[in-house]
Amino acid sequence: MNFLFAWRYFKAKKSTNAINIISWVSMTAIVVGTASLILVLSVFNGFEDLVKSLYSSFYPDLRVSPRSGKTITLTPDQLQQLTALPGIHSMSLVAESEALIRNGDQQSKVSLKGVDSNFVKVTRIADKTMKGKFQLGDSDHPLAILGSGIENALGVEAEREIVPLSVYLFKRGNDLATDPMSSISNAYISSAGTFVIQQEFDDKYVITNLDFVRRVAGFGPDEYSGLELSVDDPLLAAQRKEEVQQVLGQGYSVQTRYEQNQSLYTVMRTEKWVIYVVLTLILAVAAFNMVGALTMLVWEKQKDIHVLKALGANNSYIQRIFLSEGLLLGSLGGGLGILVAAIICWLQIRYKLVPLQGGSFLIDYYPVKLVATDFVLVLSTILVVALLASWFPSRKAAREPIELRS
Repeated sequence: MNFLFAWRYFKAKKSTNAINIISWVSMTAIVVGTASLILVLSVFNGFEDLVKSLYSSFYPDLRVSPRSGKTITLTPDQLQQLTALPGIHSMSLVAESEALIRNGDQQSKVSLKGVDSNFVKVTRIADKTMKGKFQLGDSDHPLAILGSGIENALGVEAEREIVPLSVYLFKRGNDLATDPMSSISNAYISSAGTFVIQQEFDDKYVITNLDFVRRVAGFGPDEYSGLELSVDDPLLAAQRKEEVQQVLGQGYSVQTRYEQNQSLYTVMRTEKWVIYVVLTLILAVAAFNMVGALTMLVWEKQKDIHVLKALGANNSYIQRIFLSEGLLLGSLGGGLGILVAAIICWLQIRYKLVPLQGGSFLIDYYPVKLVATDFVLVLSTILVVALLASWFPSRKAAREPIELRS
């Protein structure tokens, strides 16, 4: 019954045209605010998905690394126990070392990452190889997959280069102060391709053969930089982490993909919520138009209020009528705003209407992703704002004294 009165008041023509204008202005403000909230949150969702997909190409579901120091020891028995764990799909041993790569007079400092043949089952770097082929060679004839930034820094065409690259790195266990020359290992490596993921990786990593890195860097028996694992169900990665930790013990650090990039994901989530709060405050300011519209409506319907009270309606009932009027305005505005935002997002996904400027990014348009929880959150926010905006006018209506005059 409350909403029936509210609907009739909304449709009815007002004696003062300004009331109609203010009502439509307040609802338009809610439409624009709602659409803006949905659009901004959808863009954040799109970029978040894009960044996660890029990072998931490089980072595994689980990574075992030393809790202290730079290397870990993994015996064949430990590896066999990990292989027997349920839910573990594949695992790849890794050896990393800081190195200097030279091509004639050009050089670049890199992280030389040696991996075994299972690496392509653990990450998707092979899919990101844009030039050449993902081939790593062997210990005596290693091949390298260069990050695109390193390829540019060295001035090479990775898939066409004939002259091998020179690699310099420090041997483990040698005293640099005593004999500097014996502490530096020099080797040659041929480039086989180039990967393109994200600048953070493209400017830093060179992927090559595991045995080659262990040999030239002086790794001991069963000594590695880490172990990377993929799981059958990424949603159960946290559970698999606990099982791996139990097998290896507390001397090893086991991290999920989220934990490997926790600071990045936390910043992205924080940015999204900060923008939501800011836009909600803007929406609340826009809702002040509703306060004016409802206040004028109370003034317009004074006679109706007196009649309803004379018929037995109490203050609470009168207040609920005008609260319903505010919720009606908020619902209509919010619903239209969500519809407008959904249409714009669909057009962006389908026709890529808004491009990204600069041409240096992996995509040339703003990515958007519609998430159902965002719709629920925004609509709930609109209703709360509408309820708060209509509280004062509805209280004023409820306190109107009965004055019936002929």
